[in-house]
Parts: sequence; structure tokens; C-alpha cells
Amino acid sequence: MGDSEGLVCAYIQSQDGNWREIDWGEIRGWQPGEGLLWVHLDRTDEQAKSWLKNESGLDPLVAESLLAEETRPRALEMEGNLLVNLRGVNLNPNADPDDMVSLRLWLEPGRVVTSRHRPLMAISDLRGRIAQGRGPQNTGDFLVEVAGRLVDRMSPVIEALDEAGDELEDQLLTGESKEIRTTLAELRRQAIGLRRYLSPQREAMSRILGEPVPWLDARHKARLRETSDRVLRYVEDLDAIRERAAVIQDEVANRVSESINRNMYMLAIVATIMLPLGLITGLLGVNVDGLPFAQNAPWAFGAVTVLLVVLVWLEVVIMRRLKWF
Repeated sequence: MGDSEGLVCAYIQSQDGNWREIDWGEIRGWQPGEGLLWVHLDRTDEQAKSWLKNESGLDPLVAESLLAEETRPRALEMEGNLLVNLRGVNLNPNADPDDMVSLRLWLEPGRVVTSRHRPLMAISDLRGRIAQGRGPQNTGDFLVEVAGRLVDRMSPVIEALDEAGDELEDQLLTGESKEIRTTLAELRRQAIGLRRYLSPQREAMSRILGEPVPWLDARHKARLRETSDRVLRYVEDLDAIRERAAVIQDEVANRVSESINRNMYMLAIVATIMLPLGLITGLLGVNVDGLPFAQNAPWAFGAVTVLLVVLVWLEVVIMRRLKWF
């Protein structure tokens, strides 16, 4: 049983509440009433596509939604069942967390069908709990567990972004980092990418709470409401991170502008000091033979040099009194 067959994993719950892992054969032989069935598929595999479209008994709209290439978080009630699309942070090796992974769920009283393309740590967590004998006891528990695990996995990522913002502020105050703009751009990109999906995910959670689904009781809705509130807090945290990043960006831009203006000002002062020197040397033709008294007085060159030095000193004194620098 592997991803090459399109089946990531599948479990069936026995009458005593324990879960047992099964294969394609038992999936095809399952009948309603035999225990809660969970089928988790790789939506890109041809066998998974064929089973969803031809053998699962799902409405064609549901099957297409579970196989769609691009989705946004949403929830749709269909005859007492739920079609839910959620997103989780991408914690796969060498992946960006803001490149969020889509998880599609079809939930009915006796069966849960989920599909994804890339692995999700939240699903691995759920499988671990099932292996420990602490799996969900019904479809409502399953939805609550998956939604909660997805949010749990977001927490370290949001905290890391917040800490990165703190470090950038410290670097800005101490002036220790020369790569602050690159780091800042990455921080803003990740915050924007995460918020793009978290905001509609919160709306999807709110939609679930408002749907008249009989297998979601008060306890389930209370836990889903808590999960929805956590998503809202994360959205607010991301907004705060973006605002802090914008303030840091403005401060960096101001410092760069001040540095450029200061350098241009110093160049202007140097040009002002050198202008009379250039004028005098230009008049003299940059030729020692053209110096006054050069033919009769050996001290003429030295005198002109001293005159230029005195002129520079006078310019500096005048500029200092005018508080030009």
C-alpha cells in the first residue's frame, strides 16, 4: 500500500472503537454500517482518480472537487454532509512554509475521504494518534481533529515569523546587518503568502459552524469555534507582522536616503573647495613656466602652492561659520 497506488493510507474503525489499516481490496468491499471508513488519497494518481470517479459512489461534483488542481479554503454542505477544503503549512524538506498544502475532505456519517498532493504533517500526527489507539470516534471528531492539527502546525511558523521581525528591529537599532532588506523582503513575502490562505480558512471554519449538519454536536462546534478563533488570531498576528515589516522598510528606506544625501552633501563640499583651485590652476595653464616670477624667483612655485593651501583653509573656515558641515 503506497503512494504509487494512489492510496496514501486507509483505516476502518471496528465496533470497539479501534482503528485498523486496510488496503484497496477492503476499501472496495466496504459497506455503510460496517464502521467508520477513512480513505486518504494522492489526488494526482490515476488509480485514485479512477476510484473517486467510478467506484466511490460520490457525486461527480464532489469527486471533481477532491481532484481539482487549485482550490481555496471553503466549506459546502450537501444533504447533511460536508465538502471542506483546508490548507496547512508546508513543512516538507526544502519547502517554504507559506507554500501551503491543500487538504480536501468529504465527510459523511460513516465515511471520510481525503485527498492531497504533497504530504501534510497534520495527517501524520493523526495517523500517529490512531496507531496509539487515540483516534477519532466519529466523523465529527475526525473533522475537529484534522482542523485542530492543521492549526497546531501553523503555530511554530507564525511564532518564527514574529521572532524574525523582532530580530530585524534589533538589527535596525544596532545597525549590525547589511542584508536587512533581503531578510525583510522574505519576511513580508511569507507573511503575505500565509495570510492569503488563512483568512479564507477562517471563513470556511465559520461556514462549517453555521451549517445544519446533524453529526456535528455542541461539543464539536465548541472545539471548531476555538480552532476558528485561533486562526483569527494568527491572521491578526500576520497583519501585525506585515505592519511591523512596513515600518522597518520605511526606516530602512529613510536611512538609505539619509546616507545618499549625506554622501552627496560631502561631494558637494569637496567640489566647492576644489572649484577655486581648479580655476587658479586653469588660469595658470597647469604650466610651471606660466607662474608669476617663475623666471626670476625660485620661490614662486612654492608661494602659489602656499596660496592654494591658504585658500582651502579660508574656504573651510567660511563653510564652518556658515554651518554647512
